Amino acid sequence: MQFAPLVLKDRTGTDIAFAPRDIANGVATHVNSTGVPIADKRLSYAQTRTAGNGRTKLSYKLAVPVVQDVNVGGVSRPTVVRSAYVDLTVTFDATSSVTERQDVRNMLLSFLGTEMAGRTIESLETLY
Repeated sequence: MQFAPLVLKDRTGTDIAFAPRDIANGVATHVNSTGVPIADKRLSYAQTRTAGNGRTKLSYKLAVPVVQDVNVGGVSRPTVVRSAYVDLTVTFDATSSVTERQDVRNMLLSFLGTEMAGRTIESLETLY
């Protein structure tokens, strides 16, 4: 598949455009740039195949920094005050079928839409 721009939505439905940045050491990185590099939202993807058992591992990472201007010695400069990180790893056996992989993807999408996922992610609630 071609390395192409992506558009994701935030909670309000606003488009967040990610442009291809580069592919280095087998990791493809998309960036939503504000013009201030430390504020760039980054989405990366890597795929590896395990020798021996032939499993394919897909790794997705999303980093979303929050940047504020901080005054240091009378000079205002952008500073990362916190970040949110997502690490998603999916591994498939060499004998997995397209249907099985489609089912896993759809179950993951469905799970993220559940109340449990919403409350544990958004409100940081724990399960009991």
